[in-house]
Amino acid sequence: MIRAARPQDLPDHVGTAAVGEWLQVSQDRIDQFADVTEDHQWIHVDAARAADGPFGTTIAHGLLTLSLIPRLIQGLIEVQNVAAVVNYGVDGVRFLSPVPSGARVRASTELADATATDRGVRARLKVTVELEGSERPALVAETIHLFVPAP
Repeated sequence: MIRAARPQDLPDHVGTAAVGEWLQVSQDRIDQFADVTEDHQWIHVDAARAADGPFGTTIAHGLLTLSLIPRLIQGLIEVQNVAAVVNYGVDGVRFLSPVPSGARVRASTELADATATDRGVRARLKVTVELEGSERPALVAETIHLFVPAP
C-alpha cells in the first residue's frame, strides 16, 4: 500500500508500488455497462454469436475495464488529511488483451510522480490491469489525481 500522512508527503513515496485484489468481470456487469453506455455490440452481449467469434466468448468493453480502475485501486493508496481527491485525467491508455466474461482482473500500481500545485498535490499512478492466467495485461494507463489538503 502507498501511504502518506498528508498530500504534501506524496513526493516521498514516488516509486512505491501496490497490488490489489482480484475482481471478477461477470457477464451481468458487462450487460449492465452495455445498457448504461448503449453499446450493445454482439462481441460483448451475445454469448451465442460470440462463441463463434474471435475470442470464443463475450468480452468486456475496453472502456468497462478502464472504468474499473477506481474500484481496482481502491485501498492501494491512502492519503490522510485530505479534503478531496479529484480525478484529473488519464494518459497513455492501451488495451492490450481482451477480458473474457467471467475473467478476473486486478490492478498493480506505482506512484510515478507527485507534484505540488497551488490546489494540492497532483499524483500520477502507473496502473496495470492484470488478467488472471495471462502474461499480458488487459490494459495499462497512467491515472492522474489531485489530492486537495484538508484546511
